[in-house]
Amino acid sequence: MAFESLTDKLQNVFKNLRSKGRLTEEDVKTALKEVKMALLEADVNFKVVKQFVKAVEERAVGTDVMNGLNPGQMVIKIVNEEMVALMGSETTEIQMQPGKAITVIMMCGLQGAGKTTTTAKIAGKLKLKGKKPLLVACDIYRPAAIKQLQINGEKQEVDVFSMGEHHNPVDIAKASLEHAHKNGHNVIILDTAGRLHIDEDMMTELQNIKANVDVHQTLLVVDAMTGQDAVNVAKQFDEKIGIDGVVLSKMDGDTRGGAALSVKAVTGKPILYVGMGEKLSDLEQFYPDRMASRILGMGDVLTLIDKVQANLDIDENKEKEMAARMKKGKFDFNDYLESMKQMKKMGGLSSILGMMPGMGKQLGDVESMVDEKQLARMEAIVLSMTAAERENPKLLNLSRKSRIARGAGVDIAVVNRFVKQFEQSQKMMKQLPGMMGGKKGRGMFGGMKFPF
Repeated sequence: MAFESLTDKLQNVFKNLRSKGRLTEEDVKTALKEVKMALLEADVNFKVVKQFVKAVEERAVGTDVMNGLNPGQMVIKIVNEEMVALMGSETTEIQMQPGKAITVIMMCGLQGAGKTTTTAKIAGKLKLKGKKPLLVACDIYRPAAIKQLQINGEKQEVDVFSMGEHHNPVDIAKASLEHAHKNGHNVIILDTAGRLHIDEDMMTELQNIKANVDVHQTLLVVDAMTGQDAVNVAKQFDEKIGIDGVVLSKMDGDTRGGAALSVKAVTGKPILYVGMGEKLSDLEQFYPDRMASRILGMGDVLTLIDKVQANLDIDENKEKEMAARMKKGKFDFNDYLESMKQMKKMGGLSSILGMMPGMGKQLGDVESMVDEKQLARMEAIVLSMTAAERENPKLLNLSRKSRIARGAGVDIAVVNRFVKQFEQSQKMMKQLPGMMGGKKGRGMFGGMKFPF
């Protein structure tokens, strides 16, 4: 996951700082040298690292900090604040035109950065906010680019405007405006062509679109896994055509994370969103303070809560019924399936735990303990049950368990063990009504119940 190595190294530095009752100036400088090395290894721009360390040192080597009750914690607080400032301090939204005016957003980027998928992801976000977006296929060069946009638009239930591969992208963009006026769209998102590298033809085409269409926001999609190259690409695009913001894709991959910490400082342009997966729902608003908390291993509970609220589709009455059953120990296999469904929507167990405070260092251990294939087998066992068996686990005699084992493709011993664990979970839930219910019948994190 992004920042994993950086987080581990920073956590070790902070552990050493916390272990000291008092800090000397030399202690702070030694710690900041380690922070500097960790940031450089994470592919953060060296000029940015230099300025960052200098800013932290100027604040940390002071009487108030050195003579404070908890100097180590004060230094960590300063590192956190400077990291937030580095990434932009404030959350930036896409600027919409007032009233009924149509907002035109131009998406650009190199091939392979995930631009077309990100375009559809943003359309879905805007639709949830009450907008009526129109996706426009301006990439006439890449094979299947138009088809990809149409498929993603259909999944997001968003209209797609296309004139095929034999029209000039400028003409397509101009025609989309008329189409949007006629059909009541208030946001146009232009999916433009990318190249394997920055060249004059691509830049000229983007400049021509902006010269002929009133583009209100130009967003650049860059691959976070390319590290400093992503920052260099952002700088060149801004110099050539002018960009208003950046979207970092593939932040869930094995990336060192340097781009997230460098883009704003180098280009002056804010990061608007980060792509955290391949699903069209895997796009997160970029919050500098939350990202800093993740990097420093402090978790990100606010984003976790946002995810829960965005993904849970249980109505309030059903949720209260579920909570009431759990209090009485009547949690059945249908509830288990619902819990599995919710956890998958949240990105899986590792994604959830990664946002928990203090879980950074332990996440690798947790992931090794939780076998995703095992969870899939448990789901297969439940899906092999009849409706009556799911509602009433007490029906599960030897004959029924044998049939379920055959249906799930597992040994009967696996079924026996799973059913026994499930019964133990029922008893535990009955003993812990406070954790599962609350005053309004809501479970943990606004109603989410985990299947473990």
